[in-house]
Amino acid sequence: MRSRKSFVIAITLAALIGSGATGASADRGYGGRSPACVSLSGPSGPSEPPPLKPTTVTTLEQAYHCVFANYYSGPVLDPRALLVPAFAALTQELQRRGLDRPNATMPALTGNKKADWAAFSAVYQKVVGTLPADPEVRQAVAEATMRGMVRSLDDNHANWDRPAPGGLSLGVRLSGLRPPGVIDPAATPPLFVTDVRPEGPGAKAGIRPGDELVSAEGVPLFVNGVLSQGVLDGLIRPPAGKEIRLTLRRPSTGGTIDVSVTPAPSSGSEPKVDSRLLSGSVAYVALPGFFPGAADKVLEAIASLREKATLRGVVLDLRGNGGGSPQEVSRLLGAWTHGKVTSYWCDVHGRCTANRSDDTVPLLGLPLVALTDRNCASACDSFTSTIKDLRLGTLVGTRTAGAVSGPGAGYLLDDGSALILPKKHEIGANREVVNTIGVAPDHQAPMTSADLSAGRDPGVAKALTLLK
Repeated sequence: MRSRKSFVIAITLAALIGSGATGASADRGYGGRSPACVSLSGPSGPSEPPPLKPTTVTTLEQAYHCVFANYYSGPVLDPRALLVPAFAALTQELQRRGLDRPNATMPALTGNKKADWAAFSAVYQKVVGTLPADPEVRQAVAEATMRGMVRSLDDNHANWDRPAPGGLSLGVRLSGLRPPGVIDPAATPPLFVTDVRPEGPGAKAGIRPGDELVSAEGVPLFVNGVLSQGVLDGLIRPPAGKEIRLTLRRPSTGGTIDVSVTPAPSSGSEPKVDSRLLSGSVAYVALPGFFPGAADKVLEAIASLREKATLRGVVLDLRGNGGGSPQEVSRLLGAWTHGKVTSYWCDVHGRCTANRSDDTVPLLGLPLVALTDRNCASACDSFTSTIKDLRLGTLVGTRTAGAVSGPGAGYLLDDGSALILPKKHEIGANREVVNTIGVAPDHQAPMTSADLSAGRDPGVAKALTLLK
């Protein structure tokens, strides 16, 4: 189980996906009420994480005002766009639990922030007041309402994070997903294992990279070619105290196997850069994320390989790179270009600030091939779009995630949970929108289940051909 300290650290890092900027605290009250939210990265942020408490109507109110104060489109946002989806999510949770109420009717809204919240809050409290006193039920209803509100923003960098007890995992990574664990709308069968954590539950059950998931608990993963969100949720957020039965097909043998996996607590580990020398004196460097210090780790790895051979080029493997700090993006781009605009951060009125390469980094003077996939997200989207726009190298693999809405910041709410909201939206160096679209590779080289199962890497093979 994650500690509360590690949770807040994780929230802070998540808030820096595509960012690095600190968000201003929206700690002024609204109408004399409690603060909207407290910035996790500002000077008024908590020195120690508070304990988790029940999510109440006050928490919802804080989140509501926090969005207006800190979200990218907050200055022009219609409050009805937040409250109608929130109320819809509330009623859906009630129906799911067989607890629908006759007084659960959406109040009339006018578009006035203060008046609309008062109307919403009054009905919400009346509905909750008629529910069973079971804390689990009331928490579930509050969480559903909160998630409905945040989902209404339709922004891949806007999130509400309240850790569930356990933090269990199967210890495997799957295809068909984009960060943070949502179904890729471009996903096609089969769903297969792309990575297995050493000593994790999946590894202990005998699961290998490339194994295709046929069914979970006897239920197929795809129905009429569409990946099932319900089945997938049970794999991404597995329940405690229960083995999960999986049927797998192994492409390297053509055989089908049945395994039982017992979920275990997720073990966070420090990300690291892997490197090796490929044939033809080509440096291979795998970068799992733009974590603090990542750029220097990459440059150190290349320098070390340069001591062993006269390098002909660099293969930078960004597959599975979930993003991170924009400062690291700028610094790593500085190894291939100087004096260039790399992207822009824009407000809701179209006023943009240019981001630039870090010209303090010495130029490497080496050809670059970057390997990409659908899990190259956020800061990774940003990095690869700059590579393509400025023609700094060649992209090989598949289209990136397209999850780069803008720099985010974390805000603590009174129940110990956190909102993550982007204050700006990002566009590429050529002023193109990358968010929701991704960056297309120059050369398609998808990693298939058969490739993984057989130990082949079509991306590296294509990169070596290009660097000859």
